[in-house]
Amino acid sequence: MIKSILIPIAVSLVFIADTAAAQTVIKTTGDWSVLKYGSGESRSCYIASAPQEETGNYKRRGDTFVMVTHRPGEGTRDVFELRAGYSYKKGSSVTVVIDGQKFDLFTQGSTAWAKDEKTDRALARAMIRGRKMTVTGTSSRGTKTVDVYSLSGFTAAYKTIGRDCGVK
Repeated sequence: MIKSILIPIAVSLVFIADTAAAQTVIKTTGDWSVLKYGSGESRSCYIASAPQEETGNYKRRGDTFVMVTHRPGEGTRDVFELRAGYSYKKGSSVTVVIDGQKFDLFTQGSTAWAKDEKTDRALARAMIRGRKMTVTGTSSRGTKTVDVYSLSGFTAAYKTIGRDCGVK
């Protein structure tokens, strides 16, 4: 319960630092928060969640979460972004497994991204059908981490950002 309340707050704080844009938490559905910032052509709608389980032999780790974003003014949708809470090992990739379906992401700093729009869309489709998502990455210090995300509520949250951002 506490985690579901803290997710939108943590994600909002990160985005405030990143964008300085006014954000609105639309709702929380299952383990996913629905947020929107900006207006008109510059608006973005995204859903975010924190992991239910985090494993790894690390001493310090920042906020960890995954987001899927629509930015209609930029013509983008289903942009998958993972924030690790640490810097990834340079040149490393992140593995995402959704109910047995595997995806490899590239890393930059503390963020992992899909390699292209096709992979973003495939990730979103897998998340709609899935129940659990497991993310494996390696920190710049060589620490392997495994985070498990619940996909409960993802589909309803995804439909909400599609409607609120006018994306079909």
